Amino acid sequence: MKRVMFVCKKNSRRSQMAEGFAKMMGKAIVTSAGLEASYLDPIVVQVMSEVGVDVSQQTSNALSEFDPENFDVVISLCGCGVDLPKEWISRDRFEDWQLDDPEGESIDIFRRVRDQIKERVITLLNQR
Repeated sequence: MKRVMFVCKKNSRRSQMAEGFAKMMGKAIVTSAGLEASYLDPIVVQVMSEVGVDVSQQTSNALSEFDPENFDVVISLCGCGVDLPKEWISRDRFEDWQLDDPEGESIDIFRRVRDQIKERVITLLNQR
């Protein structure tokens, strides 16, 4: 089973959505973290619940709390890959999806980003 880390700057929106979708699929051991810990954005909880995914119990964590050796796949969702320590980007697989940050935007932008993340997570976890 793949061991996946989703990373974003603050682990409050995009990486939280990715973690929620991946956990729902049940095809990987998954967590998310940020370059710094922050909070779980309540709008994320709302838009994820609209598609039947409960992320309300997820927490925002700092990447420094984790050991890169415990992950096969590292996905940056925000373009922060350039700021990650080398040991994180040198895992078996590293991707930087560079998705828009919906912070401060309309709920429709949150939904658009959510749907983009869902498609990418499904593709990622269905690959061998």
